[in-house]
Amino acid sequence: MDEELPEPLRAVEHELTALLRRGRAISWEIAREVHPNLEPNAYGLLLWLRRCGSIRLTELAVRLGIGKGTLSRQIQGLEVLGLVRRDPDPTDRRAWQLSLTEEGQRRFDAARSSRLGQIWRALEDWPAQDLADFARLLSRFNDAWG
Repeated sequence: MDEELPEPLRAVEHELTALLRRGRAISWEIAREVHPNLEPNAYGLLLWLRRCGSIRLTELAVRLGIGKGTLSRQIQGLEVLGLVRRDPDPTDRRAWQLSLTEEGQRRFDAARSSRLGQIWRALEDWPAQDLADFARLLSRFNDAWG
């Protein structure tokens, strides 16, 4: 069966597998930089919160493509670590706005700086157009993936 697949598709699978393996290892490192008890998959959640500033749980669940119950459990864990807080939504007192605490933002920014440094070192010799193309193609792939 493998021989029947087009070589470019096999190459994409191989490179994507390598990228995901490396990404998981980096996620463990970065998560530990943010907080020793932070789960690696929480980095992406913190990134969304950093970008949004403040967001409702239901909206964040939609953006992340995960269930509200799962997200709520993850948020509770981040609250216990002192990285995230819930504030009443001023437009709907039944809802909550999520945001990073000051400590969460400080820790996240320091860890993110480290991660961006790693990415930059890997890409710094790339021509600007290659870097722009890479970002565009990754975005296109992620959009198509779902």
